[in-house]
Amino acid sequence: MHVRDFLAATAVCAVLAPHAPAATVDAMARGRELTKLFYGREFEQLMPHFGPQMASVMKLETLNTFRDQVEAQLGPETEVQDERVVVQDSFQVYSRLSMFEKQARPIETSWTLSPSGKVAGFHVRPPQGEYPSPFLDYKVKTALRLPFEGEWRVFWGGRTITQNQHASIRAQRFAYDLARSQDGKTLSGDGKKNEDYFAFGQPILSPGAGKVAVAVDGLADNVPGTMDKEHLAGNHVVVDHGNGEFSFLAHLKQGSVAVKVGDKVKAGQKLGLCGNSGNTDQPHLHYHLANAADLVNADGLPAQFQNYVADGKPIELGEPVQGQLIGMPAAALKAAR
Repeated sequence: MHVRDFLAATAVCAVLAPHAPAATVDAMARGRELTKLFYGREFEQLMPHFGPQMASVMKLETLNTFRDQVEAQLGPETEVQDERVVVQDSFQVYSRLSMFEKQARPIETSWTLSPSGKVAGFHVRPPQGEYPSPFLDYKVKTALRLPFEGEWRVFWGGRTITQNQHASIRAQRFAYDLARSQDGKTLSGDGKKNEDYFAFGQPILSPGAGKVAVAVDGLADNVPGTMDKEHLAGNHVVVDHGNGEFSFLAHLKQGSVAVKVGDKVKAGQKLGLCGNSGNTDQPHLHYHLANAADLVNADGLPAQFQNYVADGKPIELGEPVQGQLIGMPAAALKAAR
């Protein structure tokens, strides 16, 4: 494991959270406490701080092995350069930049805390910055619409790493993670079943006209809180719009993909249903635009959508950002049908 790969039990594609009241935990104090426990190898005291999903994967043996790897590659922490807390939806993220004896650059230790103060994510890695894309000023050629109906919440989206955890990844530089929202919530019940999430089973539509370049189905939907890291995109469809623009729509429901490679599709045509397959911990749609039909070896492109509503305001052409509630206006939906 290389330093750049340090990752402990967080969702790579989406750390999504049920809509909840604003966090009230003193995240700065809690982050310092958790960091002290981890680097001091006080794992038995650390374990009770983990939320249910973290506790299911982070055992004492796992923590000890991870700590050994950090020690071997970094050595002891020698200087704290910066500490901060960032609020992401109802979660708080404590981030600490430190120098270590064996490294010439700072390393980030971060803890994602739920509103109750439980640990929902944990990283030790080099700080993640935005990928230096050559396409920051790119204007999309395809007429794109939102790939769904109804109102959806933008959990990750935007051009900065604070708004969008994908922004450090070349192919996903401008990606989105989106979840269906009803009355300000993304689920009902306790969230232990995929059916608890409003996004699960919702139609996913082609954002523009084109031809199907990739269609993958047959992968099982995860139980919420677990992930399939062997199949990052899960069941997914890639639409070739022409002009070097490809739409990726990922984490579709098993058995729901309604198209095959070579099919011509229209904007608004159903491609499948929203699911929870692949490297995700709960039902949602991952969408990004790229210049090749390759999940890794491609450059992400900004996707400007036409004629949608964001937080109740009509947008003629724009890029949604984290936290917005977005959807198609009634007139546009009627015209699309």
